[in-house]
Amino acid sequence: MKLLHTSDWHLGKNLEGYSRLEEQEVVLDYLVDLVNKENIQVVLIAGDIYDTANPPAKAEQLFYQTLKRMSNHGQRLIIVISGNHDNPERLVCAGPLAREHGIIMIGYPKTTIEIGQYGKHQVVAAGAGYLEIEVEKERAVILTLPYPSEKRLNDVLYEIQEEEEKKAESYGQKIGELFSQLEKHYREDTINLVVSHLFVQGSQNGGSERSIELGGTYVVDKNLLPQKAQYIALGHIHKPQVLGENLRYSGAILPFNKRESKYKNSCNIITVAPKEVPLVEVKELPNPKPIKVYRLENYQEALEVCKETSKEDSWVYLEIKTDSYMKEEEIKELKKWKDSIVAIEPILAEQEEKEEQSFHRELPMEELIKDFYKSQFQTEMDEELYQLFLTIIRNEDDNETDSVSITGNQ
Repeated sequence: MKLLHTSDWHLGKNLEGYSRLEEQEVVLDYLVDLVNKENIQVVLIAGDIYDTANPPAKAEQLFYQTLKRMSNHGQRLIIVISGNHDNPERLVCAGPLAREHGIIMIGYPKTTIEIGQYGKHQVVAAGAGYLEIEVEKERAVILTLPYPSEKRLNDVLYEIQEEEEKKAESYGQKIGELFSQLEKHYREDTINLVVSHLFVQGSQNGGSERSIELGGTYVVDKNLLPQKAQYIALGHIHKPQVLGENLRYSGAILPFNKRESKYKNSCNIITVAPKEVPLVEVKELPNPKPIKVYRLENYQEALEVCKETSKEDSWVYLEIKTDSYMKEEEIKELKKWKDSIVAIEPILAEQEEKEEQSFHRELPMEELIKDFYKSQFQTEMDEELYQLFLTIIRNEDDNETDSVSITGNQ
């Protein structure tokens, strides 16, 4: 069986107020061409279809048009799960209409898909959190875990009368228990897969994922995922990465902020048969309008960059060293040459000096963390991330002093 794994489309997402729908459409056109060219039989979309729970109409239209083209009148089976950005009920509301096109939409962990025909293919067995499909005489058992909030996990795991201490298990333990129950449906004569939307321990954030970790509570040990699965298709992390022989994030379809501009976006093609190690091919996705960050010594240098890139289709961040705040006419001049400037950030001499000094002086831990983060990313640290850092540090050694010294070489 030949499958495609993709995730984190984030349709409707903006970059500092600028729409990315045209770029997303280019990438989705590429994916439609790719599944046809590669004769893909099943497409797995691992959540975060939209960027918000209430997406714009154009984003929904693009999603449905893409799925219809991908399915090729039901010749190809498509399985979509919800992510933490999606409204599960809104995502799956078109399910009855999508069925005849071979499209299966799953909003909640406890969802049970109706057995029967989906396009040209069959769902031959199903229950809460799994389904068995038949595609061109091949069978696959797929464990499906859309974004599992604590409440959603409890809904699928426990009855109302369940003991309270059982409900008090850690999030990771609950994920492990659920998968332990579900992987009993795997057989030696089937292709055994997982599609889920999780934050797995050891993965590296791309830069713009909305936090689902809650201070580490929602981080899942990869050893709690089904060990018998031949391939685990994950969504949520925007940076493509391999966490194990059978465990992968396909990553987002585009870089969604300047920190995500440093790596290539991709999708995965998986060729697999029962009891065999899958062959995985990574396909780089087009980036129709790259995000570029320029750190410049002065205004004149910034102006030259704008002139040189005036005909280049890219989003631009300008970080300009200056002795004073920029004048309105200077900003207008830059934008006259480059109309896709996303942000212009003046780096004042005193600010730069403060950044350099912050690596050499003793600071209270709380201040040091925030100063270091700002020096690296030129933005204030998110409060949730800040609390996570404090938790990790304090757990490492409760007897440590509350001030440390860092130098630029450390």
